[in-house]
Amino acid sequence: MIFYYTYVLLSQKDKKFYIGFSEDVFKRLTQHNKNKNISTKSRTPFDLIYYEAHLNKKDALRRESYFKTSSGKRTLRQMLRDSLENLR
Repeated sequence: MIFYYTYVLLSQKDKKFYIGFSEDVFKRLTQHNKNKNISTKSRTPFDLIYYEAHLNKKDALRRESYFKTSSGKRTLRQMLRDSLENLR
């Protein structure tokens, strides 16, 4: 069974989220932290703070798009309130 992941990284540098999609979330985290992604290169290192598994690629991409909206980021902060507090 193939899973598709929506994931949230937290930059240790600027304390901002990076939201993405992947079929292998841990490999993708490694790529981000090894500066293999141009869009996140200046913000490394990252911590994986949340991920969701989906059976359908479209569902994972839809969730990624939602998390990138203002209300989606607000939802993430609410969901991860205690975790984010412990990271400070």
